[in-house]
Order: sequence, then C-alpha cells, then structure tokens
Amino acid sequence: MTAPHADAPARRLIVLGSTGSIGASTMDVLRRWRDHGGPRLEVVGLAAHSNAALLTQQAAEFGVRHVAAAAPRDPAELSGFTAFTGEHAARDLIHAIARPGDLVLAAMVGAAGIAPTLAAIDAGCDIALANKETLVAAGELVMARVRERGVALLPVDSEHSGVFQCLGNHPGSDVARIVLTASGGPFRTWDRERMASITLADALKHPTWTMGRKVTIDSATMMNKGLELLEAHWLFGVGRDRLGAIVHPQSMVHAMVEFVDGSVMAQISPPDMRLPIQIALAHPRRVDGPTRRVDWSQLGSFQFEPIDHDRFPAPGLALDAIERGGTAGCTLNAANEIAVQGFIDGRLPFMGIAELVGECMAAMPCGPASSLDAVLAADAAARAWCTDRLGRSAALRA
Repeated sequence: MTAPHADAPARRLIVLGSTGSIGASTMDVLRRWRDHGGPRLEVVGLAAHSNAALLTQQAAEFGVRHVAAAAPRDPAELSGFTAFTGEHAARDLIHAIARPGDLVLAAMVGAAGIAPTLAAIDAGCDIALANKETLVAAGELVMARVRERGVALLPVDSEHSGVFQCLGNHPGSDVARIVLTASGGPFRTWDRERMASITLADALKHPTWTMGRKVTIDSATMMNKGLELLEAHWLFGVGRDRLGAIVHPQSMVHAMVEFVDGSVMAQISPPDMRLPIQIALAHPRRVDGPTRRVDWSQLGSFQFEPIDHDRFPAPGLALDAIERGGTAGCTLNAANEIAVQGFIDGRLPFMGIAELVGECMAAMPCGPASSLDAVLAADAAARAWCTDRLGRSAALRA
C-alpha cells in the first residue's frame, strides 16, 4: 500500500458506539493505519452508553477531547474531557462538533442511534452505518435526509458491504435479486422441540461471530437477517420481490447480487468485521488492514441451505414489514428490542421472541414514517404494547 502524502489533511472522524464490538474493531483498524501508514483519520469525538472507563481510555489514546456517555457508570471518569451525558448525549456531541465533510461511524445499538445519525446527516457528515435499526425503524426519513443533504451513506454490516462491493457502479435496473447470507446461528440444526428449551447461555454461543449480547441473540433468532433485509431494502432501493436470504454456515460468502443477465457476483472474505469497517472508512480507496486473507488451499467447500421459516419466522416478519411500509419496520424493531430483553430477563422463552414481535406487528397501526416524531411515537407505542403483554404474561404464570 502506498502511504498518503505526509501533508495530506486528515479527515475528521466521530465514532458513535466506540466501546461496543463494532466500535472496538474500528479502533483496532485505526491503530493499524496509524502504525502502518494507512489513511489519515483524526478522531475528534467518541460516544458510548455506559462504559466511561473504556471510553476515556480510547479518547486518551487517540487524543480526543470531546466524549459522550448516555449513562456513565462513574461520571467522575469523564473529568478532564469535554463530556456530554444523558439520554441525548450522542446527539449533543454531534451538534457541538460535527462539520460538513466529517465522517461519522454510527455503531450505537438499537433505536438510540436514530437521532444522532439524523443529526450527523443534517450537519453534512458522511455516514458509515453499522446501526441496522436506523434504517429499519426510520429508513424513509433517513434516506430522504441523505438525498436532501447530498451525503454518502456507506454500509458497514458485512452483508451490506458485500452487496455494495458487488454492485460497483451498476444501476438498480441491472439487478435481478440481492441475496444476503446467514450463518444459521447456534440452532441451525436443532429441531423445534429442542429449541423449546433454549437458555440464554445457549443463545449467546455464536458459532462464527463475536458480537454484543443483543446482536448475538438476534443472530440466534435470525432476526438479524430480517433487520438486514429491511436495511437492504432502503440502502439499495429494492422491494421484497428482489430480496432474499440463505443459510451459509461457513460465513465466507457475505452477499450475492444476481444481475438481469443471469450472472451472479459474490463477495467472499473471512468473517471479520474489521474488513467492512475499513472499506467504509477508506472509501473509495482499497487499503491494507488487519484482517487475514483467504487461504484458498484450506478453504474446503461452501454449503448453502434455505431458511426454515417455521423454526425461524423472523426474516418473514421483516419481509412483511417491507411490504407494509411506513412505521411497520419501526414497530418490528421496537418489539424485537423489548422481546430480546424479556428473554434475557427470563420473562420470555426463546421461541417467544419472534412470536411477540409478530403479535405486536398485527396489533399496531401502520402510519407514515416521514418525521422523527412519527417514528418515535410508533417506537414508543410498540414498546409499551410489548411491555404490557410481557407483564400480563408474567402475572398469568404467577
């Protein structure tokens, strides 16, 4: 790799969710580039939820003065920094320091990432998006803002990065179908009877990826693939009739694009989130990084199999949300967050996660998602409905 000219200005980077799994991988990529002559990025802001100790450690390492923590475990650890705290800490950080042309890596978990991502778009920042829920819940609003502001939206999820790479400069009219792959999670070979006894410890044993707790459970239910189908719908402008997903246990093929002439392009790489992160951060360049290479002599064979929608109904719920449009994706996302937490807390069985989401989607009205207020209202209504349902179920069991 040719090192950039020493006098080239560094691009400013803000990392939202710096202490999570994506954020930590991002900092690893930046260390590699810093030590081996990679692209010059100046980290100017970091945001986390509660891990103030790691947040400030990262800030000290990269010379960052502005940090945000929504609910720091020990607020005293933020002393010495210009710090923002509270529910809107990340959004406040963006308002304070973001400039047109900055790059914002949006890796906050859940619907909490929507407002700061919108704030960054409004500030004229390009977005490297690792937060599925931003597009799942507010895709209509986010994509309209992206077009209005003329900023870039670069996918960081491995599957969407794969699609992005396969598409190149091809127009949407060239695309017959986009197919995302799924590892199948830890329960790929379990029958429905065995799945009735899944524990939290079982659900957190992912066979391929190392991720945060919520994302790992989403992978186990295959809701993560549903969220990714919704995200792909907004990112690439394709309807459910041109979207699909397939199980690929080796997690080496991340996505495939079938073109109208029948040819298929696939993106292949080892399962390492640092690669899609660095592709987004270095775009449009291709640069060296910390990820390992494919060893073709040891690769073996690729296996593909259809998703069993009886055992894993979540992807189908997402396709239904695409068809319904409006706030349906927001309802699905909010219901899933409550259901996953219910499973973590022992109030809901594993197979009840998708069941509760489906019930909530059937019960909630579907309106337009053209404003942040509409999205937040739908989000709150779905959360309240699911919380009430969980409470009544607990009362019945008692």
